[in-house]
Amino acid sequence: MLPSQFPEENDQTHAGSITLTDDKGRTLECYVEHSLTVDGQEYVLLLPVDSPIEIFAWQGDDEEEEATLVEDEDTIEQIFGIAQAVLAEQNLFLKHTAYALTVGGELPPVEESELFTLEIEDEGADLEPEQLQLLASFYHEEQEYAIYTPLDPLLFFARMSKTGKPELLSPEEFRQVQPLLEEHLFNEVE
Repeated sequence: MLPSQFPEENDQTHAGSITLTDDKGRTLECYVEHSLTVDGQEYVLLLPVDSPIEIFAWQGDDEEEEATLVEDEDTIEQIFGIAQAVLAEQNLFLKHTAYALTVGGELPPVEESELFTLEIEDEGADLEPEQLQLLASFYHEEQEYAIYTPLDPLLFFARMSKTGKPELLSPEEFRQVQPLLEEHLFNEVE
């Protein structure tokens, strides 16, 4: 389990859980890390119950090797069974959940030699490098793949609909309400 970004400040940590559902009907069970109301609208900060994973394909030779995130659904479907089998050897259970692949089970301890730093390039944004822990690697059709889990928690921000269902904010919506939400979160922790 990954730690919350708001451990002590949030007295509602793991007060309940909510299920996110994507447009394909897949679900993702999440803990409610924080709940707040801004201008009459309830927002929730969610942390997946299971650990998120990312699969990378390694390209190039040893000197110029580069990792490419596997995002194509067809490729994921082709390698899912193999990834599931190599993770099962560590008592981890791969799940094709909404918005992210996840694993259930206890992650191995973090070892410095198994860490990978992903430099994220995004024009106009100064993003911090992401640290990932290697869980397993495998080959499929002569292509090397590696399965990593981020060291930082994967958090989702959603608004609660009138029917009580969480609706993820689009990146544009999040940017619009982010200053208000940060102000309310900051005021609540003081």
